[in-house]
Amino acid sequence: MKKLVITLFLIFLPIIMFSQTHVEGVVYEEGTNTPLLGANVYWLGTQVGVVTDFDGKFSIRYKESYKKLIVSYVGFTSDTLNVANPTKQLKATLSPKSNLEEVKLVARKKATSRSYIEAQNVINVSSDELLKAACCNLAESFETNPSIDVNFADAISGTRQIKMLGLTSPYILIAMENIPTVRGAAQAYGLTFTPGTWVESIQITKGAGSVVNGYESIAGQINAELQKPTKDDKFFVNLYGASSQRFEVNTHYNTKLSDRWSTGVYLHGNTHQEKHDVNEDNFLDMPLYHQINVMNRWQYTDTENGFVGFLNVRYLNDEKQTGELDFDPDTDKLTTNAWGSEIETERYDFSGKFGYVNPELPWRSAGLQFAISNHQQNSYFGLRTYNIEHNSVYSNFTYNSIIGDSRHKIKTGVSFTYDKYDELVETTSFERKDNSIGAFFEYNFDDLENLNFTAGMRVDNHNRLGVFVTPRIHAKYTPWDKSAFRASIGRGKRSANIFAENQNLFATSRNININPSAEGNIYGLDPEIAWNYGVSYLQGFNLFGKKADVTFDFYRTDFQNQVVVDWENLQEISFYNLENESFANSFQTEFNYNPFTGFNTRLAYKYYDIKTKYQTGEKIKPLTAQHRFFANASYETPIKNNSKWKFDVTYNWLGKQRFPSTQNSPIEFQLPNFSPNVNTLNAQVTKVFSPKFEIYIGGENITNVRQNNPILGADNPFGSNFDSTFVYGPIFGSLYYAGLRYRIK
Repeated sequence: MKKLVITLFLIFLPIIMFSQTHVEGVVYEEGTNTPLLGANVYWLGTQVGVVTDFDGKFSIRYKESYKKLIVSYVGFTSDTLNVANPTKQLKATLSPKSNLEEVKLVARKKATSRSYIEAQNVINVSSDELLKAACCNLAESFETNPSIDVNFADAISGTRQIKMLGLTSPYILIAMENIPTVRGAAQAYGLTFTPGTWVESIQITKGAGSVVNGYESIAGQINAELQKPTKDDKFFVNLYGASSQRFEVNTHYNTKLSDRWSTGVYLHGNTHQEKHDVNEDNFLDMPLYHQINVMNRWQYTDTENGFVGFLNVRYLNDEKQTGELDFDPDTDKLTTNAWGSEIETERYDFSGKFGYVNPELPWRSAGLQFAISNHQQNSYFGLRTYNIEHNSVYSNFTYNSIIGDSRHKIKTGVSFTYDKYDELVETTSFERKDNSIGAFFEYNFDDLENLNFTAGMRVDNHNRLGVFVTPRIHAKYTPWDKSAFRASIGRGKRSANIFAENQNLFATSRNININPSAEGNIYGLDPEIAWNYGVSYLQGFNLFGKKADVTFDFYRTDFQNQVVVDWENLQEISFYNLENESFANSFQTEFNYNPFTGFNTRLAYKYYDIKTKYQTGEKIKPLTAQHRFFANASYETPIKNNSKWKFDVTYNWLGKQRFPSTQNSPIEFQLPNFSPNVNTLNAQVTKVFSPKFEIYIGGENITNVRQNNPILGADNPFGSNFDSTFVYGPIFGSLYYAGLRYRIK
């Protein structure tokens, strides 16, 4: 019996001792049942502490002298527990600091904002900012954003091209919900295929982007988030009409089918059938066109089990006609009767994305994205034919988790891309199939206070480019309050689609030359490689008691094997890999100030130093202003009876731009070395009658600035000196518009 008592005593002694000397509990995020892994738990005034496990549980040694238990977690407000009964199971709930800060930002309803937290240099553009632009697609949505330059590509097509860091859109990864979209055959006109009202927000990332989204990003990334059927208006309509007799209509219809399924139908149509020749050169100042754009969007949401998904089906038909005033395609197509051009595009898209967040372990998530598209363009420019069909398949799988605690996040996955191109350039066919499979890994350290560091690397195996590595690093440091110092470095690689990306050059009399490299297998050219380096400093402060901030950005891009479009000889266009130095330096400073409630101002200055050592010597990049100044002011009146006014004014000044050399041309076709300065002013006034109804009026280029004689040799378009690409400013002059928006929430 004595032995039995001793044995039982020895068995239960550890349990008795543990129950007497340890305190147990669980740490949750406030308002949820989410346990916090890696939270610190320690006794006040001691070195005795533990860290919570995967289930948020902890067990800590106890003495009678220990009275207060401190629970802390990075990014959360600490909590103090008074321990009166050590045998009682404790429960601590922590509220996130970061969430509180995010709420404050949302409450200010800033149309455009920069993050103080993220490692990447990201500018967030809301739908409110997009509504300030005159109309009506992504190419026209950046007029009020100083980080993006918007210019006309030529004097024929009316197409606007965008630049970032002084580099054209092929060097920018343009995505739709993080799926690369404006690429390949869509590079020239793809931005006009997404209506602005379909877009919920835009994220502009300067410098090399994340490795997750691919290897082609060099200058930066533009990602457009589409409207969500569950958040968008049940019904929305936007009607637009301009003095040029351009008319557009956008409609959204969203409905909830069940607790988990919602769907939306989005329709867009535009037309312009009036001929204009303000500069009297016998060429249309803007093309005749019409477009039909339809999207059916499905959303699945199961928050209880952690699933969300989107499916999109899209169809586009876009037709343009331009050229001489009396051009008739029925009789003059591909003849010398009159110079004309038609661009007919038909596109089908099917895309989706699915995400899963573990309800019990929310730091673990996975996502799958895919996109399938068919893009067909049939076009001609005078006597030149250009047709392209591009079939594309894209998929990307991503897994997210943490290491140890939430400060250490990882993201990894694989991606696959397939592209089939079939091009006809005049009488020459170019066909190729490209495919690549890649894997990526990205690590992020974030203490939510001072340091945010992201390092990523991807490895891709491409059937034409071989195996290659593209690393990216971003870091943010907060030296003091309301500040963010950022630095980044990254490598990008891309194969140039020389014809699809430079279709404006077909509207010339230039001969097209390709100077192949020794081992090039894409049009006989090698892929482009570039390194991008950047530093940025953001500082917020109070000026006369009101919020203000200032930003300084500097980025440099160094190219290797850059595919140069050399048009320094008016008689030809030459494509070749550059063996010499090519670089782009970009500096921007921006100042934002809110002097009083409802009134916002934004000033920006940009300087570009972009030079290329052509075969004929080092030259400044043509038709790129070295100096740019931007100013924007907006004001919203206080809401009275659900009604208010909105006012917005944007001013742009562009310094002189270098013309490609025309010195070897006849005297009548020679241009000066540089263009004159350009000043433009846009304005818009909106009257909001209620949350359901508003009207707007505005003007573009109110100063009526117009480039004289934008087309060289317009009187003889089939001659050897015809060229429509020397565009440095507006072609049409002033344009005024009006419209209305009606919505049912």
